Amino acid sequence: MVCWRLNKGMVKLKEALESCQEEYFLPGNSCCAGCGLEIALRWAIKALGPNTALVTPASCLNVVVGLWPKTAPNFPFTNMAFAAGAAAATGMSAAFKAKAYRFPGKVWDEMTTITFAGDGGTADIGIQGLSGAAERNSDQIYVCYDNEAYMNTGIQRSSSTPHGAWTTTTTKGKDRFKKNLPAIMAAHDMPYVATCSISEPLDLYDKFKKAKSIKGCRYIHIMAPCCTGWGFNSEDTIEIARLGVKTGSWILYEVENGIMTLSKASKPLLDPSKRVSLMDYLSKQKRFANISEKDLIELQEYLDHTWKRLEADLSCQEQYPK
Repeated sequence: MVCWRLNKGMVKLKEALESCQEEYFLPGNSCCAGCGLEIALRWAIKALGPNTALVTPASCLNVVVGLWPKTAPNFPFTNMAFAAGAAAATGMSAAFKAKAYRFPGKVWDEMTTITFAGDGGTADIGIQGLSGAAERNSDQIYVCYDNEAYMNTGIQRSSSTPHGAWTTTTTKGKDRFKKNLPAIMAAHDMPYVATCSISEPLDLYDKFKKAKSIKGCRYIHIMAPCCTGWGFNSEDTIEIARLGVKTGSWILYEVENGIMTLSKASKPLLDPSKRVSLMDYLSKQKRFANISEKDLIELQEYLDHTWKRLEADLSCQEQYPK
């Protein structure tokens, strides 16, 4: 880990930024103030480096990277149709391999192909192409930056929207629970699946570094709060993301060759007493302003059940190692 690990262990965030000064996702772009997506992509590309080619399906990012004169990436990128992100990245990765075969020793050997898509373009519209890429073990990193709705087109609900949340198409609160995309992708028997949060940038950086070192189809799911769609002040983005982790609503882990490992920030939360109150998280977001007592109880019960199931899975994994 050349950027932020020393022999003594993990360095502080300030030291990490000082040793990783080069920016590949440039300032002056058209992201909203406090955009979680921008933080996620900046740290991801810091980890992957300049020899990275980005595919972005229709999403907020599609607008950010393609809106002249505010085009932000300092690396190759391709705008792609909503459903075709993973398929396009499959072709791009194959092209790099063909180039490397024809021109050995060139930069093509070092290229990393990455799809960076929202939850609508991943959990809903893009899941067919993503599932196909995972089944073929296409050599790419697929990233879902999850802001839990179709933010770019008007804050409509997606299958990644949480239970009880307001959107323009669930004005009384969504009556279904959030789709568990990381678990679905792990069920594809992929070599690497991870969850991240922008509140834990060093953890995010570390996981992208690891993903880069692995061949095959890798999936990373990032919590990227949206101040516009969630209803909080732009300066509170990191705090909101951190509360998502501390309440246990957003669990940080890795699944490497079928073996799950809880990340540092989430491991203590196996003890329910270590979790921050769920209301501390929900009360800071206007999308939950009118949540009913029934929905709140159901959310808490679902959260508790998720952790009990996770604890059982980890226990089974220890008892019956792969």
